[in-house]
Amino acid sequence: MQLFKDLFSSDVGLMSAAVIAVMLGMGAFYVSYFLRHVREDARRAAAEGR
Repeated sequence: MQLFKDLFSSDVGLMSAAVIAVMLGMGAFYVSYFLRHVREDARRAAAEGR
């Protein structure tokens, strides 16, 4: 419990929480971006008959 108290009450803890949130957001964005482009390339390759 002390961990969460330190995480959300100190400047360093808040910055760490913000960095973790940004990194998770970036990870989700890149996964969706890559999957979208893989599907698009697969559709294009199937349309060309490869």
